[in-house]
Amino acid sequence: MRTAFEMNKLTRADLWKLEDYARERAAFRAQVLAHKRQRSVPVGEHITLIFEDRLTMQYQVQEMLRIERIFEPDAIDEELAAYNPLIPDGGNLKATMMIEYAAADERKRELERLHGIEDAIVLRVGDAPPVRAIADEDMERSNATKTSAVHFLRFELTPAMVAALRGGAPLQFSIDHPHYRATTTSADSVRRALLADLD
Repeated sequence: MRTAFEMNKLTRADLWKLEDYARERAAFRAQVLAHKRQRSVPVGEHITLIFEDRLTMQYQVQEMLRIERIFEPDAIDEELAAYNPLIPDGGNLKATMMIEYAAADERKRELERLHGIEDAIVLRVGDAPPVRAIADEDMERSNATKTSAVHFLRFELTPAMVAALRGGAPLQFSIDHPHYRATTTSADSVRRALLADLD
């Protein structure tokens, strides 16, 4: 018997063929962008957490297949194997962390100053103990001198935390790094959207 997580994974049957995706892409992209707006949490001025789910990962896979012109079944399976782990499995939230600075020279300088920031992200549900993000399980994205502009994070929640969220407890994210400190409480609409990941 397949678990709920296994049933939530993307398969080739969930994907459009390249020619079909070309026709559907504009409408699908608009749908996904609207969906992401309800799943995005800015933490300070320069960092945004975008919480991934099955729909956002379907879009990422479709875009990769389109860009790379991938149509062979084995190659499609490789893309699915890379992106399926980024779909939450019912007990956690998974996010892409974007560090954004408009000017290239400022971005280079700040990525050096923010070395290790991916390990300084914390989630809080009401009065429950804080949950520190687990960063970049798929591959290392920082080096000895600077962090990457993109990281993938996983937050593991206890059943009590999930129940508290369902009961209306606030969902808060904070960053405590020597060169970047910020805290934000997610909008209620975002909290409700993320509850779908915890079924």
